[in-house]
Order: sequence, then structure tokens, then C-alpha cells
Amino acid sequence: MARPPGPSVRLRLTLSYAALVMVAGALLLAVVWVFLLRYVPDQATVVPTRSRPGTGGAPGGPGQFVAGRSDLWRAFAPKAAWALAALLLLGLVGGWVLAGRMLAPLNRITDATRVAATGTLSHRIRLEGHSDEFRELADAFDTMLARLEAHVEEQRRFAANASHELRTPLAITQTMLEVAREDPDRDTDELLRHLDAVNARAIDLTQALLLLSRADQRTFAREPVDLSLLAEEATETLLPLAERHGVRIETTGEPAPTEGSGALLLQLTTNLVHNAIVHNLPERGSVRVVVRAEATTVALSVESSGEHLDPATVATLTEPFQRGAERTRDRHPGVGLGLAIVDSITRAHDGTLTLTPRPEGGLQVVVELPRA
Repeated sequence: MARPPGPSVRLRLTLSYAALVMVAGALLLAVVWVFLLRYVPDQATVVPTRSRPGTGGAPGGPGQFVAGRSDLWRAFAPKAAWALAALLLLGLVGGWVLAGRMLAPLNRITDATRVAATGTLSHRIRLEGHSDEFRELADAFDTMLARLEAHVEEQRRFAANASHELRTPLAITQTMLEVAREDPDRDTDELLRHLDAVNARAIDLTQALLLLSRADQRTFAREPVDLSLLAEEATETLLPLAERHGVRIETTGEPAPTEGSGALLLQLTTNLVHNAIVHNLPERGSVRVVVRAEATTVALSVESSGEHLDPATVATLTEPFQRGAERTRDRHPGVGLGLAIVDSITRAHDGTLTLTPRPEGGLQVVVELPRA
């Protein structure tokens, strides 16, 4: 936005310092002048001197001259003017130097802002010295740059992965169509079945990306939600899937009121239970869903059996397009956004997500949200 030119902050601080020094000097000189006036007569007088002994009472001399106020003013005014001029010069020079030193950290912050505006987010101010307002501002700015840099890098990586994931079903579809075009005798029903599966995967991926974007932008209305009811609804919906996989589901809980988007929190619960089912042990796996309410938080815990997972692998499961173990990946490929969506919805509701590998195998996922 274009702004009209104006005096710099350094110039204004300099003038303020000089004005303060001038006012203080003028007040001091005024106090001295008023104090002197109390003991100075209006007009000049001559006080006769006492007679000397042995002179018979005759005056001892011409007398002593006592200056009046006008005489004192003529003597005092030039000195006061020179003193005020010296104070003005001192205030301007000293104010300019002090203002420059005081504003030097602000200049560094401004330079860093200009560098960041060009797209270079790796620059840091790193203002040295003891803690004060400028250094707190510089530290907050460095923290903001670090978060922005991490966010931009995450968005770039996400965009690259999303492009790759979306390109894969399109490339498969194109290959199938080319093969069918070159082979007129190919089974049409089989081709349609494969195209339908690839198209369904592309639709699932697109919907997951839209849901993830909605959660990241927090474009939803908040309303009272009972987390235990959402857990029951999700487990009932996924019960046929669990039966096909031979996985037992156990659900326990208590009323857990919170605030947020009911649709997003239901998606969060569904994703957790769905992942616990498909990444489980076939025919003998189990999933335990527990909802509890604390004094200030409500928690949803989904614990599942499965393969042993190392902490390094678990730490990456919330990243977009990170899939489970190789065995379950072959059985259920998915789109790799389940836990990424859970993490995004949790952060959008000001909650925390904790993933812990179980010693006997499998994973425990705990979502904690603020209690309504």
C-alpha cells in the first residue's frame, strides 16, 4: 500500500529527546531565576559603607552598589541563552546517536522481513544480547519463520506426493485403454472391473485430499459433540468389515462431551477403527476402542493387535501417503492418508494425537480433545 512520505522514527525520537532536554533545561533556569528574584530589589541601590573608627562618624567611602532585577537580567539572559543553545545541540546529537542505537535491532528485523518477503524463509535474525522487547520480537519472528519454512516444505512435499498418487491411477487407466484398443478380443467385463477399481481408488484419494484440506483450513462450524456416540457409530458401521477380516471389536466408554465438527470427528473415529481393522492380524486380531472423560479433556483410545512396529516407523505414520507394513499394504493398499487426516482433524480441534507401539505387537492411538 502506497503511503505518503513522513519523518523517520529516528528523527522523531531525536526531536523528542531534544525537546525533553530543552524543557528540563528551561525549567532549571526558570527555577534559578525565580529563586534569585526573591533576594534582588526592583531597582539598583547603593548601600553606604559604615564609618571608620576615629573619623567622627563620617562615611567610610562611596558605598556598595547592589544590582537590580534589570541589571541581573542583562547579565543572566545571555548566559541562559548560551546554556539553552548548548542543551539543544546536546539533545539533537545525543538523541540522534541514542535513537540509532535503540533502533538498530528494529532495522535488523526489518531487513529480515524484506528477505522473507522474497521467499527466502531460511534466514534468521538471531539477535544477541539480554532479553528485552526487541529481542522478544526477534525471537518470535525467528520462530514464525521456522514454522513457516516447515509448513511450506510440508506443503511442497504433500503436493509432490499428491501429484504422484493422482498420476498413478490415471496412468493405469490410460494403459488399460491402450491395451484394450490394441486387443479387440479382450474381455470387456474384466476391463470394466479393473477400470472401476482404479476409478474408485482415484475418487477415494480425491475425497481424502479434500477432507485433509478442509481440516487444515479449519473451515467448519463448532457444535456440541459426544465422542462416545461417534465411537459407537463408527464401530457399528465397520463391524461387517471386521467380521470379514476375522477381527474382534470391543467398545467401552462413557459420555465424553467436546466441541467441534461432528462430521470431521466421525471421520477421525472411522479412520482410526478402519486402520485398526485392516492393519491387524487376520482371523485372530482384536481392536479395543475406549472413550473416557477427564476433568479438562476427553480421550479416544484405539488399540489393535498386529505386527511389531519400531518407534521410528510409528513416528512417520501421520505423514501423508505413509502406509503400514508390507504385509498389510498388499492386503489393503489404501491411499496413505488415514492417519494424516486424523492428525489434521485433531490439530484443527486443538487436540493431541499420540501413537505408541504395543510391546506384544500392534499399535495404540490416543486422541485427546478439550472437554466442552
